[in-house]
Amino acid sequence: MKAKAYCTILLAAALGLAATAAWANDIVIHAGSLIDGVTRSPRPNVSILIHNDRIAGVQNGFVDGPKGAQVIDLSKATVLPGLIDCHVHITDQFDGGNPIVEHVTETSYDSAVRSTAYARNTLLAGFTSVRDVGANTGVVIALKRAIAKGIVPGPRMWVAGPPLGPTGGHSDQANGLDPELSHPGWTDNIVNSAEDARRIVRKLKQEGVDLIKIMPSGGVLSIGDDPNRQLMMDDEIAAVIQTAHSLGLKVAAHAHGKAAIDAAVRLGVDSIEHGTFADAQSYQLMKQHGTYLVPTLLIAQAVYDLAKSHPEQLNPSSAQKALQVAPIIQRNFHNAYLAGVKIAFGTDESLVPHGQNAKEFALMVKYGMKPMDAIIAATGSAADLIGDTADIGSVQPGRYADIVAVNGDPLKDITILQRVQFVMKGGVIYKQNGQIVPRQTGTK
Repeated sequence: MKAKAYCTILLAAALGLAATAAWANDIVIHAGSLIDGVTRSPRPNVSILIHNDRIAGVQNGFVDGPKGAQVIDLSKATVLPGLIDCHVHITDQFDGGNPIVEHVTETSYDSAVRSTAYARNTLLAGFTSVRDVGANTGVVIALKRAIAKGIVPGPRMWVAGPPLGPTGGHSDQANGLDPELSHPGWTDNIVNSAEDARRIVRKLKQEGVDLIKIMPSGGVLSIGDDPNRQLMMDDEIAAVIQTAHSLGLKVAAHAHGKAAIDAAVRLGVDSIEHGTFADAQSYQLMKQHGTYLVPTLLIAQAVYDLAKSHPEQLNPSSAQKALQVAPIIQRNFHNAYLAGVKIAFGTDESLVPHGQNAKEFALMVKYGMKPMDAIIAATGSAADLIGDTADIGSVQPGRYADIVAVNGDPLKDITILQRVQFVMKGGVIYKQNGQIVPRQTGTK
């Protein structure tokens, strides 16, 4: 038996997959209440007609559909589009270990193996699509391909590969280490000129990424850099954005400080991740340019809690930055929402275990967002930011049959979304009545 085929069988066994039929050509879902990801009023008693991997129709009332169609009774549930997380790092997860030791002892092979479990947990939590904004290019693209081929269960993926930033910036992997240490690849995405920016963006496009991530400001979990400061120059930011857009790629900007936020927005970035020190002027700029905010409240709360309880588990300097930044992120989210900035759902998961993405909803509502707007942020708006409203983010004819359901009304208790009972991706059921449905490899 060839090694590749043997590894595939082992991987399937490890994930607990069993052989079942890959497709039922026609399915009808009876939804007691439908939140479709587009309109802001639920629709009672709706039938969703599915053919293969797409939604064929959405009809009022409960109908049987085509002859022989499988009927799924969710008449007592709230049905929604598959949820979308626009800011994950699906190849990594914090486990309480020493971050510096892990940085210099673990390899991309470790990330590749673990990522299969993280992807599965994300899908089973109801997140059928994600935007990964920082990972080893080879690993994350291989994972995306394996999911698309049905070898590994997981969400649809839009991937950025490693983020671009300057020497000493948030994405410089040599920060805080012995200056004489080196590693192949550590400097591949360091941007110190506009020429660097253009070359690296083109190389990442060649390697198969779907978007570009930049680090124009310092960060929290990196060593020694200041989240308040703009660390990439305007010409470097502009070169990334212009080159990416010319290649059909969107650009996400990790930006905490106001100067970095405002510069990135003026220069045409598609989304601001975090946005900590934005102000009213920043919100106005974002509205003028149609820029999304991806607030990542979950990571802010998680790192704040960790900084208070176990600061020794963070990189040097990170605990102090976390205690400062987290409360401001929360306040900024509230102010940006009230100002009318477009908001897309994103968790920055890796510090919080994958599969707990829906905890972000509770924080969004806690800090002032209406429950329906929070759901739209993770469905229709997230699909718009990704750039694929024709396929994901809503329950409408022609879209992928990516559908989740919960018991109860998430508009009354948003935490219900942390307990998804039904998960379908592309017409294939992965979870029903709260139980995992075994699938065979080759099922997308």
